[in-house]
Amino acid sequence: MNLLDLKGIQKSFYGVRVLHSVNFSLRAGTVHALMGENGAGKSTLMKVIAGIYKQDSGTISVSGKEVEINSPSEAQEHGVAMIHQELTPVREMSVAENIYLGREPGRMGFIDYNKLYGQTEELLEKLNIHINPRVKMKNLRVADQQMVEIAKAISQNSRIYIMDEPTSAITDREVENLFQMIRSMKAQGTGIIYISHKMDEITQIADEVSVLRDGYNINTWKMEAVDTGTLIHSMVGREMTAQFPKREANIGDVTLEVKNLTRSGEYENISFKLHKGEVLGFAGLVGSGRTELMRSLFGLARPDSGEIILNGKKIIFKRPQDAINNGLAFVTESRKDEGLFLPMSVHHNASITCLKQFTRTGLLQNRKEDAAVEKQVRSLQVKAASLRQPVKSLSGGNQQKVVLSKWLMTEPKIIIFDEPTRGIDVGAKLEIYKIMYDYAAAGNAIIMVTSEMPEAIGIADRIIVLSNHKYSGELKREEYSQEAIARLQFLHMSGNTLNDGGTKDE
Repeated sequence: MNLLDLKGIQKSFYGVRVLHSVNFSLRAGTVHALMGENGAGKSTLMKVIAGIYKQDSGTISVSGKEVEINSPSEAQEHGVAMIHQELTPVREMSVAENIYLGREPGRMGFIDYNKLYGQTEELLEKLNIHINPRVKMKNLRVADQQMVEIAKAISQNSRIYIMDEPTSAITDREVENLFQMIRSMKAQGTGIIYISHKMDEITQIADEVSVLRDGYNINTWKMEAVDTGTLIHSMVGREMTAQFPKREANIGDVTLEVKNLTRSGEYENISFKLHKGEVLGFAGLVGSGRTELMRSLFGLARPDSGEIILNGKKIIFKRPQDAINNGLAFVTESRKDEGLFLPMSVHHNASITCLKQFTRTGLLQNRKEDAAVEKQVRSLQVKAASLRQPVKSLSGGNQQKVVLSKWLMTEPKIIIFDEPTRGIDVGAKLEIYKIMYDYAAAGNAIIMVTSEMPEAIGIADRIIVLSNHKYSGELKREEYSQEAIARLQFLHMSGNTLNDGGTKDE
């Protein structure tokens, strides 16, 4: 008997059907991977199981018994827990309060905080997660917030777990820790639905794999009976001839120079140059200082010392608007928290950065705004039923395209991408890479922070590596290898030294 059976699940939004009579089964003690491009319907299907959405038709059965799931609480009653792709922490509350929200120990309406923190410490220790249960969520990096979300789901002692891109923001070490948890859960008869775009993870952890495309079932295989090429072809409906597009880079003059930039506790004595027409990659372990450095370049945090020189002129960005006015844009790693206004429409999110372009004598020229937004959004092939559709209802990949649309509307000369393809499928990744290359080919410049070494190697013209908040080294294309990057990532963590503020510029 299966733990879970879905039969004929259909769901529509705004008159557009996103699930077409989908069938799916999950066996006890197995990991069933669910794959598909962004917009294929994976997250929608999972939210139906988790009680966030109600299916228009079709049935759900748990352990052979047909059930109605009308809310997340009802899903929990039926033994379903979900780790969401988009993190939803209560930022002003502690780690412990987030994990046991609505399930806090106590009596007569009063929370027993000693017991709360004690049982959270025990849980985190059991899961090998090294996070202070008393710290507020807002003070955690995205990777740690992801681990808290995982701990929250596991604390529910459910029989069915849905993991939607659980490794999108965590390190390789944390991924292996998660996989150990999954193996232990399987041994106890738990069933896990695992959504990921990372092929190496799927082949490593899954027992079965199913593919959705445009809301339809394509096929289900035993993991040992299918190869990567078949899966990719099934997802995209076309041959993927290359994971990374090829191009001949036309590198121009220096447009941005950073000299000995330092912010205490975040990054130390960093120097580099960025050229027109270039994609400059930044690699390093999560917490190495990459994101903090980028936030300073965009005026979100003032450096303690050092210089930023833009087109030969020393500048100080006191706020992001200063950076925007000088031709910079920043696609942050957390599109939900910092990139989008989720309740607002695709249209309003795309135009929010450049309303002045469409204003005359204090009045907004709606037709001009509508035409510009539609041209930009359509050029990036955002899948939406309407530009008036709330952006929160889009898939993660299409949300990322809206973020990019927003910044391209400002006509920037430099775009900083922090984890540009986090949680995005192989087909959408290729589209993003081509957009980046077209942008650079027009004489603009890109800084790309990525935790995926194949992405850094496949896309960047040069790679700078940070280690423990310090400059660790630079690699040119002919020097690229995952081993070379890994060596530099651990350089300052192993007691070795290198010229921390060194810059190689050809």
